[in-house]
Amino acid sequence: MASGNDRGQARLGELLVKEKVISSVQLKRALEAQRASGSRLAHELTRLGYIEESELTAFLSKQYGVPSINLADFEIEPEVLKQIPKEVVTRHQVVPINRTGNTLIIAMADPSNIYAIDDVKFVTKMNVEVVVASEQAIADAIEKYYTSNVSFDEVMLDFEDGLEDELEFEEDVEEDIDVVNLEKSAGEAPVVKLVNLILLDAIRKNASDIHVEPYEKSMRIRYRIDGVLYEVMKPPNKLRAAIVSRLKIMSSLDIAERRLPQDGRIKMKLGRGREMDFRVSVLPVLWGEKVVLRLLDKSNLQLDMTKLGFEEKVLADFKQEIYKPYGMILITGPTGSGKTTTLYSTLSELNKSTTNICTAEDPVEFNLFGINQVQMQESIGLNFASALRSFLRQDPDVIMVGEIRDFETAEIAVKAALTGHLVLSTLHTNDAPSSVSRLLNMGIEPFLVASSVNLIGAQRLVRKLCVDCKEPRDVPQQALIDLGVPPEEVRGFQVYQAPGCRSCSNTGFKGRIAVYEIMVMTEELREFVLNGASTLELKREAIRGGMKTLRMSALAKLAEGMTSMEEVVRATAAD
Repeated sequence: MASGNDRGQARLGELLVKEKVISSVQLKRALEAQRASGSRLAHELTRLGYIEESELTAFLSKQYGVPSINLADFEIEPEVLKQIPKEVVTRHQVVPINRTGNTLIIAMADPSNIYAIDDVKFVTKMNVEVVVASEQAIADAIEKYYTSNVSFDEVMLDFEDGLEDELEFEEDVEEDIDVVNLEKSAGEAPVVKLVNLILLDAIRKNASDIHVEPYEKSMRIRYRIDGVLYEVMKPPNKLRAAIVSRLKIMSSLDIAERRLPQDGRIKMKLGRGREMDFRVSVLPVLWGEKVVLRLLDKSNLQLDMTKLGFEEKVLADFKQEIYKPYGMILITGPTGSGKTTTLYSTLSELNKSTTNICTAEDPVEFNLFGINQVQMQESIGLNFASALRSFLRQDPDVIMVGEIRDFETAEIAVKAALTGHLVLSTLHTNDAPSSVSRLLNMGIEPFLVASSVNLIGAQRLVRKLCVDCKEPRDVPQQALIDLGVPPEEVRGFQVYQAPGCRSCSNTGFKGRIAVYEIMVMTEELREFVLNGASTLELKREAIRGGMKTLRMSALAKLAEGMTSMEEVVRATAAD
């Protein structure tokens, strides 16, 4: 039997369709995504880009006859916050904002959730009035008032000198490891609290990686945020064994093994049905073990192709090629340039009940409903080439190979693309034209490359300027010309910068967006490949045919005020 909240969310979807705010197809896709992720329907609708949060808030306000507010404009009194316990606030995603006599005013994203309202009434023994706020604003308020109160400094006060002495561990001396004591110290409450705080703080700051690094006389924790590493704390050196052991216990690794690399995974439940995965890599280094955790948040996975950074015409060209029944689509770029996100969004676009999609990945980062994903295991002979062979016996329409690394994988992928399958994969090259040379160097014949490849896309990620502190910047015209701006466009070209504020943790940047170089294999380009043209000749012909280079794409983002000059240079220095 469906819960009351499920029925309420279904009713919300029906109302949005009835008022023609979204289409029935969009509602169906959002409901499928909701079932797969376990999150709320409103969250999926906004994540998929079907409706803006502000538009949804205004709709709910009008529909249910309750006021809407911007929570960011409120400073809530501590006495008001104490009226509702933290577990009720996080369970129902409600925030108390004011109290008048025996009446408590609460902000909710879904004012139709009478079960949440009744629970608040029962807990507080007060009358409850509802105002509506966006889901993101409520999540931010809960983080601000209920989650962010504990600091690293406060946790470090929990460590007493005696405990630190007990945890001392000489990493550079070969000795018998007392696993029992190590497990005990890793389970001490302050260590558990510190490690949990590191993981939660990284989630709050939208970090993509956590680095736990031991040195001879110190230890440091760094987060990678928007592609840049920032140091966040230096725990006492005597805690390094306990912190690493705690992380290894959480990821089911062998804490007694300190000489070999290990890989594991941590699953963390964050409420509202949201789960965070941490991919854990432990590496023996000179002064102990370095741990790197990759954060994999499915709820933040951007599957809407229109939000990735494609310009309108480029996106139209890209979609035209991915909907062809066969051929190869290659995405290229360095590690961390967003290739996997682009591939996942492409698969999501192609994912229909009439299409059989198989993927070979190493590792599988996100589980996508309706797609058959295979995790590579080299130790037992399951690699990209063997997986590809098996896929061809599985009646596939679309095949995705995580990466083409060698001749064998490339050869099978090309044959699959020529025998009625759409093949998606990645390469490690600097730009789109050089991918052709890479395939030829692997040993693929020019006529096979020319006839199998439909499109090659290169990409980079640039950091987006913080919208809360972004301001215009005066730049000499010559500097813009040197950057690649056409002289005739310089006069009206406005550049922005961001000095940093609380919203962006004083970095000046918040979030990233991709810049793309999309090379469609036209008949002219196929002729060039067959005739053995160089990478430079291919690039010139592609530009003549309308291809925008990575630098051109980055300059378009600069002109829109989305990024900075420094980011354009950093991301496209070789272009």
